[in-house]
Amino acid sequence: MKPEVFAVVMATGIVSISALDHGYGVISWPLAVLAALGLPVLMYLAATRWRSFDLRSIDTIVGLFTYVAACAVVAARFAEHGPALSILGAMALAGWMALIPTLLVRMRQLGPTGLRDRARGTWELASVGTSGVSMIFMAEGIMFWAFAFWVVALALYCLMTALIAWRALGDREVRRNVPADHWILMGGAAIATLAGERIFVELPPGPTAEAVRVLTVVTFIVATVQIVPLALASWRQILDWPAVFPLGMYSVAGYGLAFETGWHALSVVSLGFFWIAFAAWLAVVGVLAGRVIRLTSKHGLRPE
Repeated sequence: MKPEVFAVVMATGIVSISALDHGYGVISWPLAVLAALGLPVLMYLAATRWRSFDLRSIDTIVGLFTYVAACAVVAARFAEHGPALSILGAMALAGWMALIPTLLVRMRQLGPTGLRDRARGTWELASVGTSGVSMIFMAEGIMFWAFAFWVVALALYCLMTALIAWRALGDREVRRNVPADHWILMGGAAIATLAGERIFVELPPGPTAEAVRVLTVVTFIVATVQIVPLALASWRQILDWPAVFPLGMYSVAGYGLAFETGWHALSVVSLGFFWIAFAAWLAVVGVLAGRVIRLTSKHGLRPE
């Protein structure tokens, strides 16, 4: 089991939210149930295999931020249910507080060149999880901490993106073979947009609100300009959970930004990306189902 296994819950939950945004309850609710049931199942499986995780590896630490993000996404989906929001929010915050000090220690141990040589798209999960915690605080009406976590998320995104870009500039192989996890660069900017949009809506008019509004537009632009290069460089890798989540998150962020700015064309873009994300989700499930069928057939487990 990989540390980033909770990406399946992230992807399923965010596609459910996008479906709900666009009025497709018949799609949203089954996905929401799958995400809600999948989270505790994966928590149990991860707990039973905890000793197999190399917690000395920075890749393991950032991969576990999928747990934080998964809790946040499911909490956002069931935000209208107060107890669910509080419980999942507490789980996400506890996970974040356990992981972030370890991440900072590992980063300090590696140093600048060590970080450059290892940087990859999954490292943006630290920013994704932090933005998720920000949204939970916002849903609970705690503006100060929502804003603080959003700022930290933006700082982490800038830092991780700089490291990934530094590595890509010096490593031709990284530029040539872009892995699926690089889609998280787009997803990290998109979830920062959504977190900023929710903060902006609750802020009183003034310089702070305008600054938040500008930053949300900037992060959405950052997410947007990455789509075509990622699609051209790694379209084959789109059939994986690290790519499904960013597509769904871009849809949700676009929908929220349309509400914030009044740019109704973004609602159309959001709808288009919902269908792309949902199609990708179905395709990934189909690929996984095919693997299971082949595996059971190979071992003689498929019924005649």
